[in-house]
Amino acid sequence: MRLQLLIFLPAAAGILAFLVRRVRLRRALLPLVAAAHASLVLSLWFAPAEPTWHGWLALDATGLLFLSITSALFLAVAVYAVGYLGREQHGDRTDFQEGLLFSNAPEAVFVGCLLFFLASMSFVTLCQHFGLLWVGIETTTLASAPLIYFHRHRRSLEATWKYLMICSVGIAVALLGFLFLSVAAADGNGGPASMLLADLLQRAPTLHSEWLRAAFILLLVGYGTKMGLAPLHTWLPDAHSEAPSVVSALLSGALLNCAFLGILRAVQVCLAAGLGDLVRGLLLGFGLASMAVAAVFLVGQRDYKRMLAYSSVEHMGILSLGVGLGGSAAFAAVLHAINHSLVKGMLFLVAGNIVTAYKTKASHEVRGILRFLPATGVFWLLGFFAINGSPPFGTFLSEFGILKGALDQGRNVVAAAYLLLLVIIFVGMATTVLRMAQGTPAPVSGAATPSPPGSDFGALVSARLQGESLWSMAPIALLALAALGLGLALPAALQDLLRAVAQALGGW
Repeated sequence: MRLQLLIFLPAAAGILAFLVRRVRLRRALLPLVAAAHASLVLSLWFAPAEPTWHGWLALDATGLLFLSITSALFLAVAVYAVGYLGREQHGDRTDFQEGLLFSNAPEAVFVGCLLFFLASMSFVTLCQHFGLLWVGIETTTLASAPLIYFHRHRRSLEATWKYLMICSVGIAVALLGFLFLSVAAADGNGGPASMLLADLLQRAPTLHSEWLRAAFILLLVGYGTKMGLAPLHTWLPDAHSEAPSVVSALLSGALLNCAFLGILRAVQVCLAAGLGDLVRGLLLGFGLASMAVAAVFLVGQRDYKRMLAYSSVEHMGILSLGVGLGGSAAFAAVLHAINHSLVKGMLFLVAGNIVTAYKTKASHEVRGILRFLPATGVFWLLGFFAINGSPPFGTFLSEFGILKGALDQGRNVVAAAYLLLLVIIFVGMATTVLRMAQGTPAPVSGAATPSPPGSDFGALVSARLQGESLWSMAPIALLALAALGLGLALPAALQDLLRAVAQALGGW
């Protein structure tokens, strides 16, 4: 029953959001449903649920990991969204330059689709049937597209169509991969076979290897498009940049993980079938290519939300690289999935505060965040160091673990390329982030005039006017603390879960 509730509770609340007319009640649905969902997920850590729907829905270690990430991040975003919607209603719009009116972007659509988005992502993590998994990943696209178009501007419309078109092509390629996988799994008479993950793993040595090879390539390309692996990533910078920051946090921290999960399911089957060389070679290639493309576009990036989007391309490459290396690097990769979601979610929420205050996404027009928005500025810098793998944050452990895995296997060229790309990306992001944080803020049209340096009272008033409220800062602070905590100590239960996921991917 708990597995069905994880899907039907947010879905039912999403329908209710379209029917409720009272604004406060509609907004309250977000944190209430998010808290209930997180409580259900927490209960699954202590008391596993039985499979349902003839085994089509079940929760293994990999599913529990990504479900937990999704639920925790959505809870933080839901709290932030309450304050965000309040600013939108009172005309303090995040993207004021687009000439938007709140009445043109119905709040009911926003709240409803956010809840549908949670339901669809939860569904993906529970799917044990490859066909149902494909349906779930496609559903995440349909649920999130209206969120990208929330501001009803030509650029958001362009980003939404690009997102729909490119991801639809990718999901069509993944469907072809599913069909090839079904052919590879067919019995000796050509009849249909079970497409449940457990059955495929049990019968893996008997699967038709050539059809399975083709199926994996198609699934990797198809789901890799949704995951944002280069050169299939072209929808991601536009969608993350034009969507509201609360949506960008979910797209980067949760949606990309759903596509990654689809790839991991295919990896499990191929490794069990003895196709490890093919799998690892392709994942290494896509991983390094994604990091290289991100490095090119991060140097001199003039839009700080696009900068964060290209950073997501980089980290999807890191995940692919870690799984491709296997061994201890696989453990580091699944740990990195958690770290990236926490930090990138925090950074996009911080970016939401910056856009609200400065009324621009152009990095060269933003100066003096530490003076103008002191709390936001601190978390902006902390997020920068965290996302680039600086100690003592959890990303340092996971990125270092992947490097160590490469060196332990004697893959010195891969390790050198990995380190070089990390350095280039660090320098590229530092150039943008540090300039934004330092300096003296200039008056912004439509924004409160920055207070003189040294005027504490004026700084507090300005910060309050620009949205540094409890609703906006509390989730940012909690995500930052979680990212820091994972760098200081890994709970035993989490270590066991990560080890189980890594073993399923051929690591340890």
